[in-house]
Amino acid sequence: MTETTLYERLGERDGIRAVVDDFYDRLLADDDIAPYFDGADAGMLRRTQTDFLCEAAGGPESYDAAPVREAHLSVPFTPQDIQRAVGHLSESLDAAGIPEEDADAVIQAIVAYEDDLLATPDDEHDVARGE
Repeated sequence: MTETTLYERLGERDGIRAVVDDFYDRLLADDDIAPYFDGADAGMLRRTQTDFLCEAAGGPESYDAAPVREAHLSVPFTPQDIQRAVGHLSESLDAAGIPEEDADAVIQAIVAYEDDLLATPDDEHDVARGE
């Protein structure tokens, strides 16, 4: 018997897309986080997040949007915002019936990019200057 991949256990693209849709619904309903998305193309964000998680879970999709750091440089997230968003993602995974071990793997795929999500344009200037 062949072991299933995380991608398969998450329900492949359709299952991952359902989690992402629920996640973005929760983000947009959060009064503290929703303002970050004012003027954003929510459909594009949902597509790129779906691609990102599909690729991270071992699926055939490729995340071909801007690198995470570059895409978030102008978004002034705080560590508390990231923690809050991760909480929403956890709730979305739970609502979808994703087992805890698989949910943790998805969350770790996001948390691995925390430094990139928190980067600011000033950080980029410091890197360019060799600091």
